[in-house]
Amino acid sequence: MRVGPDIIRDEFIGLHVRVVRSTHPGYVGIEGTVVDETCNMFVIRQGGRKKMVPKAVCVFHFTLPDGTVVEIEGRLLVGRPEDRLKKRLRRLW
Repeated sequence: MRVGPDIIRDEFIGLHVRVVRSTHPGYVGIEGTVVDETCNMFVIRQGGRKKMVPKAVCVFHFTLPDGTVVEIEGRLLVGRPEDRLKKRLRRLW
């Protein structure tokens, strides 16, 4: 998996994720495997439970299959997964 601005177009289901920052302190520290993704939420399996975490208010660390850890702001991921393919990303750097 290539790391770059196109990372937001990739599939996140099955990746290990950790919430590192959030406007709601209850979401910080949640980590596990992404089992489902909706327009506004990630469903994360933590232990034997599933937790729903909103994308817009969190910053995530995703661990890619090659071991690379990538930090992504959730607001960039808001929207249906299939529509992110068409999304144009404004360069911030």
